[in-house]
Amino acid sequence: MSAEIVLAAYVFILAVFVGFEVIAKVPSTLHTPLMSGANAIHGIIIIGAMLVAAQADGLLGQIIAFFGVVLGTVNVVGGFAVTDRMLQMFRGRRPGPPAAP
Repeated sequence: MSAEIVLAAYVFILAVFVGFEVIAKVPSTLHTPLMSGANAIHGIIIIGAMLVAAQADGLLGQIIAFFGVVLGTVNVVGGFAVTDRMLQMFRGRRPGPPAAP
């Protein structure tokens, strides 16, 4: 194995552990707003997948890059949909004072 592959695997494994620890410490009441905002920020994944698609040599590389763009787009749209739905819960009507008998 080359040193680059070992280093990449090492960084990936550390990122998995750090990500798990960070997410595990978030209270459940904050999880949905934080994740929906984070999904919306993931638009950078779409840009990266488009850059990979532009430099892909073979058909397999282009197919994988296409799926990267599609999955990144689904992630971003889902993030905005969850955020919008969450905000709609807070925009509901507030109950008025009870009617006098």
